[in-house]
Amino acid sequence: MSLELTLGLAFGIGSVTAIIIYFGRRAHRRQAATGREELPGKTAIVKVALNPEGTVFHKGELWTAVLDSGQAEPGEEVTITKYDNMKLYVTKKQ
Repeated sequence: MSLELTLGLAFGIGSVTAIIIYFGRRAHRRQAATGREELPGKTAIVKVALNPEGTVFHKGELWTAVLDSGQAEPGEEVTITKYDNMKLYVTKKQ
């Protein structure tokens, strides 16, 4: 085998290995953003009037929700502020 080919293969394999290590370490540092950790700040649609408690729809699921103040009618958008005990706490979207 020629020196150029050997150096080229070594450089290529080293580069691919470095890239894999970089992305692997980056993935481990990132906080999980699934489940209830992801809910605050997301938008939900009111299905059953919130006065102050009712039902909202978020990502294919119906949730019991409590509105912080006032009331919200079906079809309105609300922002999820907190998740506690299988219940969402929401505020009207401005």
